[in-house]
Amino acid sequence: DSILGPVRLVREGPLDYLTLDYLAEVTMSIMQKLRSRNPETGYATDFVEMIDRVLPELVAKDIKVVANAGGVNPRACMKAVMKVVQKHGFRGVGVGIVEGDDVFPRIDELIAGGEEMRNMDTGEPLARVRDRVTSANVYLSAFPIAEALGKGAQIVITGRSTDPGLVLGPLIHEFGWRKTDYDLLAAGTVAGHIVECGAQCTGGNFTDWRRVPDLARVGYPIVEASSDGSFVITKHEKTGGLVDTSTVAHQLAYEMGDPRAYLGPDVSADFTSFAMTQQGPDRVRIAGVRGRPPTDTYKVSISYEDGWKATGQLTISGPDALEKAKLCADVVWKRLAMDGCEYEPEEKLVEFLGANVCHAGIASAEGRSTSEVVLRMGVKGPDRGKIDRFGMELVPLVTSGPPGVTGFAGGRPKATEIIGFWPALVRKERISARVEVVKS
Repeated sequence: DSILGPVRLVREGPLDYLTLDYLAEVTMSIMQKLRSRNPETGYATDFVEMIDRVLPELVAKDIKVVANAGGVNPRACMKAVMKVVQKHGFRGVGVGIVEGDDVFPRIDELIAGGEEMRNMDTGEPLARVRDRVTSANVYLSAFPIAEALGKGAQIVITGRSTDPGLVLGPLIHEFGWRKTDYDLLAAGTVAGHIVECGAQCTGGNFTDWRRVPDLARVGYPIVEASSDGSFVITKHEKTGGLVDTSTVAHQLAYEMGDPRAYLGPDVSADFTSFAMTQQGPDRVRIAGVRGRPPTDTYKVSISYEDGWKATGQLTISGPDALEKAKLCADVVWKRLAMDGCEYEPEEKLVEFLGANVCHAGIASAEGRSTSEVVLRMGVKGPDRGKIDRFGMELVPLVTSGPPGVTGFAGGRPKATEIIGFWPALVRKERISARVEVVKS
């Protein structure tokens, strides 16, 4: 999201909670590597910068913040935020952390205890890639977030929580929802899912984009929640964007899986159970969400080293640009073969941007006069030296290829690590969350 998103939410209208999601699966691996080099890192530093920018308004308006910015080091993030609080001279501001999701140091213990952590896609046990694992984090329950708020935290920092859990935690705290209130927990999960991608439910990335006003000042979503589980999705007044049943439904379908069983650590939510109605301009009401008990396992997000890759691109212009781009690609592969460096078909990528590569198969670009094309090529594999060798053959095409090779982007391609994703499950009784709150 734009760095202006949280700032504008705080400044443009009333707000009780500001929730922020900083983590993607690959982010955890990057943060784990940073922490291995410096034990005081491994969290989202831009979160600390954002808090520094808006803290006076958060305190003045009593806005609470819940964010998974702790990455693999919530404690270090808490210390950094406390320094910001002290810098501004505020007293009594509570900062809480939720730990226990980072099971990277416990992998061998868990495997020895019978947790095979089989890949949810392939069924293979984690032991197959154990020596290459770089991070492992459990998607924790939202109840520890509520616990931190109950202990007086104004800012709650977690590691790998679920995205909807950042919203569900405050609702549990405010309304006293219990672990067996499955319909209510499902409602909070649906609400969190709708707003987890920011402006994607207020007109961003929307198919009917022509009717979305003022995208430059798009309003970020707000949940107006009630204790009975009903809620309204809206945005601050006088902001751009659009909230209607179409924009909300657009986001509801995002990363859904089984719509009748959207699985989270606290509940299984039924996305087919509720009614969605337009309550007024930029107001969509949702009610009647149903839920069922959760499973007896947590999902674990595991990353591992999966080889090397390199990509590069050239711009080819002038008459017959697509034909010349195809010749360039052919030249690169043949020159590499001359040097004994060949790649299997699944290790190679060739794309012609401008010739319908993004929506290949939907419409044909054949026969169209293309005056410029971006040639993008890539390779991947386990041999770093072989991957680096590929990068040395793109630049020479400027002078030893067909005419019209006018632009080379990004420098000579160099081998970079591929981080593989390994989704798995672990029994809940093997995982314990820890909550701590400190005050300035």
